[in-house]
Amino acid sequence: MRVWERLDPVHLDTLKEIGNIGAGHAASALAAMLGVKINMKVPQTGILLLPEIPTLVGGEEDPVACVEFTVRGGSPQQDILLLTQESAFLLVDMFLSRAAGSTRELDDMGISVLTEVGNILTGSFLNAFSQFCNLTFMPSVPAFAYDMLAAVLSSAFLEGGYFSDHALIIETEFFSQDIRLQGHFFLIPERRSPGKDIFFFRDGLKIKEG
Repeated sequence: MRVWERLDPVHLDTLKEIGNIGAGHAASALAAMLGVKINMKVPQTGILLLPEIPTLVGGEEDPVACVEFTVRGGSPQQDILLLTQESAFLLVDMFLSRAAGSTRELDDMGISVLTEVGNILTGSFLNAFSQFCNLTFMPSVPAFAYDMLAAVLSSAFLEGGYFSDHALIIETEFFSQDIRLQGHFFLIPERRSPGKDIFFFRDGLKIKEG
């Protein structure tokens, strides 16, 4: 039995709770940076095959913004934040105190904003996982891409073959008084050896395959 098939509703509820804790930390950090109230929540978490990601986020030719990290430490993984073009532009408007709809293309400032959001969100989620699992995580410098969804995913991990063929998704909602938008955070564990995946849960519980 593959490790992903051994997840039960209790595990998924735990993952959602960890996601909510991470989202809370991220909201506090973003609010402190902006000086305005930012709310975040995690509507759902789940496990899916990598080829299923495009159907969840959008069409393969739809433009998306991607912030990607390679994470080393107790549970090596690849972390990716995906935002649709509309959500990415609205986030830039929100963070630069512009009227919604002002951003129509990404410049250096917009890229910097989205990269920092990805950095804060990833750090907050990893800190929450670290507290629950007593593991240390060391994320890389973030890499940013803005392209069609298929091209971004192919560049990020589909061609590498180094990570698991499944991903944990943490659906994330950002909202303020006037704006509500959605992002998708994906955690893809490293495949340690053929047929073996590793994951982690509350109180340091590890489920291994092989």
